[in-house]
Amino acid sequence: DWSRDLVASRFLRVTKQYLPHVARLCLISTFLEDGIRMWFQWNEQRDYIEATWSCGYFLATCFVLLNLLGQLGGCVLILSRNFVQYACFGLFGIIALQTVAYSILWDLKFLMRNMALGGGLLLLLAESRSEGKSMFAGVPSMGESSPKQYMQLGGRVLLVLMFMTLLHFDSSFFSILQNMVGTALIILVAIGFKTKLAALTLVVWLMAINVYFNAFWTVPAYKPMHDFLKYDFFQTTSVVGGLLLVVALGPGGVSMDEKKKEW
Repeated sequence: DWSRDLVASRFLRVTKQYLPHVARLCLISTFLEDGIRMWFQWNEQRDYIEATWSCGYFLATCFVLLNLLGQLGGCVLILSRNFVQYACFGLFGIIALQTVAYSILWDLKFLMRNMALGGGLLLLLAESRSEGKSMFAGVPSMGESSPKQYMQLGGRVLLVLMFMTLLHFDSSFFSILQNMVGTALIILVAIGFKTKLAALTLVVWLMAINVYFNAFWTVPAYKPMHDFLKYDFFQTTSVVGGLLLVVALGPGGVSMDEKKKEW
């Protein structure tokens, strides 16, 4: 038990300098990919929105432009560490807009994955709040700020939704084992117990699943499956980024790990 905690803390010590940067890059990867896709598939995206919503050429063009600028602009701000909170709110808006525009609301798997993306953004918001606080180092504080604690809790719980879309309900031994281990790990992350170790294990598991199942580079670009796998690959990478933020930041105040310190 103690040695496993040591593994997580040693990993953190070695990667402390660059882990938050890697986490942010992974987290925004799906927005970056989608923003670039809006540029390269401008006509297809506009025609799809125009046909689906019968909203006319002008509004459909505005929708694609908003997606392109909103996502690429948000990514640039997050990576350059400028106006991160505004960038997060902008990307929340993009997620909500796409959920309605692409009828994701009625597809449970896609809805849960979009909510998991929102969880990653919540963790990014919490991180940007803590950075803001650290500017006033030396000023006495009344402990960790409540909104930040609850953002971290909300972020952790929403990230868990990603894993619920990966559970396979069949009777093969590997599927049952994967479901049992995966469920145990996501419960640990959600309640904040052995959080860093559980999140780190999930990162490794998710990256392996992602490379194996979503290998879009093996499918020719002209096939529709290429785009589907690419979308899934970058969405999963974004959730990996959220989990890496959990590893870097810890679970926050509303967690069993934090409560254990008080006992």
